[in-house]
Amino acid sequence: MKERIVFFVATSAYFAWFHFFVGLRPEHTFLYVLLVGLYLARPDTRRFVFAFSAFIAYWIIYDSMRVLPNYEVNSIHVQEPYRLEMDIFGIAGPDHKPITPNEYYRANGSPGLDVLSGLFYLGWVPIPLLFAFWLFRTNKPLFVRFSYAFLFTNLLGFVIYYLYPAAPPWYIEQHGFEVKHGTPGHAAGLLQFDAYFGINLFAGMYQKNANVFAAIPSLHSAYPVLCLLYGWRLEKWWLNLLFFVFVAGVWFAAVYTRHHYIIDVLAGGATALAGYWLFEYLANRTPVRTWLEALLRRI
Repeated sequence: MKERIVFFVATSAYFAWFHFFVGLRPEHTFLYVLLVGLYLARPDTRRFVFAFSAFIAYWIIYDSMRVLPNYEVNSIHVQEPYRLEMDIFGIAGPDHKPITPNEYYRANGSPGLDVLSGLFYLGWVPIPLLFAFWLFRTNKPLFVRFSYAFLFTNLLGFVIYYLYPAAPPWYIEQHGFEVKHGTPGHAAGLLQFDAYFGINLFAGMYQKNANVFAAIPSLHSAYPVLCLLYGWRLEKWWLNLLFFVFVAGVWFAAVYTRHHYIIDVLAGGATALAGYWLFEYLANRTPVRTWLEALLRRI
């Protein structure tokens, strides 16, 4: 009874938070109904809700960032990341003038790379979730560590977003170096994927972007690295190969579609490594280890 009271208080608080502060959308209501339904349905679905609470918390926190945009906390950096990318990774463009890799791919894209990049970008959350589902069925101790390392890595990234708001490459294409607060999200190079298939997938997805000025670090690039780090512990060569391809594909797509600079991608990989090492260090300390063991018994 105590657990049920806590659950319904928490889900009611979630519903009220999005209704009164964030802005209630259909997906919020869907998640609320789904969570309550799974909790009430059966003991095994109830365990499932508790098991995946880290991913639920990630989504709630990320979507709640729109309440206090990072550009209201610190200044937006537009020109600085562009200049740094140019200095480190600039290449010779037309008339031998230096350009960024993003600018090169904008002028030298192809339908094949458009489709491939879109497919890799579609997997940035589903593949970590599928990996988590698989671990939940086959290796619950590693599942718990992966789930909460995923949340921990995101929290590190969110902190950096607020410390250093940074514009993505497509922003300069649209607005130059001028700072415009409240700029809506844009699918940039991923619009070519939509156009190729005659759909509105990425355009609709990026219209709901909770934070445009969150390019550094690229958490899109962090998730594949985190999958590789935990997949490596299973010592399955085929899984390691798949995750290595996943890392390479998402990193390339992030630059090709002009959503991130190479420096953003490298920062994302570094964030994943930092999140992994820090979380594993904390997970081996007595208080956190005890809590993880209690959670493991619960699921």
